[in-house]
Amino acid sequence: MLSALIWIPILGAVLIGVGREPLIPARARLIALLATVSAFVWTIWLGSQFDAGQTAMQFIEHLVWIEPLGLTYDLGMDGLSLPLVALNGLLTAIAIASGSPSVNRPRLYFILLLLLNASVTAAFLAQNLLLFFLFYEIELIPLYLLIAIWGGANRGYAATKFLIYTAISGILILAAFLGLTLLTGVSGFGYNPLLTQVLPLGQQFLLLGALLIGFGIKIPLVPFHTWLPDAHVEASTPISVLLAGVLLKLGTYGLLRFGLGLFPEAWAVLAPWLATWAAVSVLYGAFMAIAQTDMKKMVAYSSIGHMGYVLLAAAAATPLSLLASVCQMVSHGLIAAMLFLLVGVVYQKTGTRDLTVLRGLLNPERGLPLIGSLMIIGVMASSGIPGMVGFISEFLVFRGSFPIFPTQTLLCMVGTGLTAVYFLLLVNRVFFGRLSEGAQNLPPVYWSDRAPALVLTALIVALGLQPNWLIHYSETTTTALVNGRLAIAQAATLTKAPLKAETVE
Repeated sequence: MLSALIWIPILGAVLIGVGREPLIPARARLIALLATVSAFVWTIWLGSQFDAGQTAMQFIEHLVWIEPLGLTYDLGMDGLSLPLVALNGLLTAIAIASGSPSVNRPRLYFILLLLLNASVTAAFLAQNLLLFFLFYEIELIPLYLLIAIWGGANRGYAATKFLIYTAISGILILAAFLGLTLLTGVSGFGYNPLLTQVLPLGQQFLLLGALLIGFGIKIPLVPFHTWLPDAHVEASTPISVLLAGVLLKLGTYGLLRFGLGLFPEAWAVLAPWLATWAAVSVLYGAFMAIAQTDMKKMVAYSSIGHMGYVLLAAAAATPLSLLASVCQMVSHGLIAAMLFLLVGVVYQKTGTRDLTVLRGLLNPERGLPLIGSLMIIGVMASSGIPGMVGFISEFLVFRGSFPIFPTQTLLCMVGTGLTAVYFLLLVNRVFFGRLSEGAQNLPPVYWSDRAPALVLTALIVALGLQPNWLIHYSETTTTALVNGRLAIAQAATLTKAPLKAETVE
């Protein structure tokens, strides 16, 4: 069942690859869209069969792959992976639908998009540490090429910078995984056998530190964030949608699944520092967003700040805060994708993203009134206005984290206020006032430009009014993650107690 989510996009890539030359771009786009929509529909069907009250992995698949290396093809789905797999499928379909119908080198372009979708889905489903690492690294290749070939003027610099940072991230993660298996003596890289192992605290600090930096680069957290604004500015709109909406979630997912799950004692000791790190990232991202004059770079720095909320919730590690972290990942994915889509339409129609040049685009006759209205909805959602998914996710983060880290939570709440400030600057400068002379006689906006953003708007409002549709699938898993963490910590304490007594004696 789960393999279909990986192999349907790969099959679509094969069909595009073996087509006749020259391949019509519209036909390649149609095949890619059918493949991603099919995988997304299959995810929805799996969700309908998913038992939300079960804590164990569901739809498990196991196949011995390379036994001497301990590499097995183990897949599983729980309440942590299901929402992210669905998000990946939805945003990939939107990225394909929102792309240019006459993209250069369509065969390679759509093959890379499908391979990116398959590798990210596989990483979310992998239940073998080495298997996760393989797919975590495989997604680097198509994303690098998508930026380097179809990016902006400085695409080579941005793509290379992204490649170097992500390669360092992968090295640290692999080192942590190898160290974990060597120190525990467990044969293989299976996730479940490693859950029962408790290492000395010093070894946990070393391995968890490598994972924190590795996944911190991917999220990204300050000061490992510098690759993200460059990548977003140079990437095309569909790639920015996937980068902000899905790819960053591999970092937060990895921290929850492997950092918190495998090193509970060290996580508890480092939690105050992690919460402080989250507050620094939130405030830094907000202040940097205020200083930007490029719309796309402003949204990119906004992503850095909003991903800090996930780290804050993970650091608190209460049942409510971990549930909030999943909600925030999905919420940010939808909202960031919508904002990047709308910025892309503005740039396509006006030829600029400069806040000092654009103004008055809300003009009902000669501007972009519907795009401006959707942008206002998007910034309201990102600012946490009630009735939208951004509000409920941030409220749960603050409610779950405040009893544990009140100071850091208050600082993050300040970051939410600053979100309203910089997005108000964006909306006020770009969409209100007298229409600028350079924006006269704009090209028409077609429904193909509007439809993807309208779909995301409907989901943002629907999940804001009925968040239980999202919470329902993840609550049991996040609660079990907290309970398992406490059980492992208690077992470690009981194991060490006789040793202490013997030493004193």
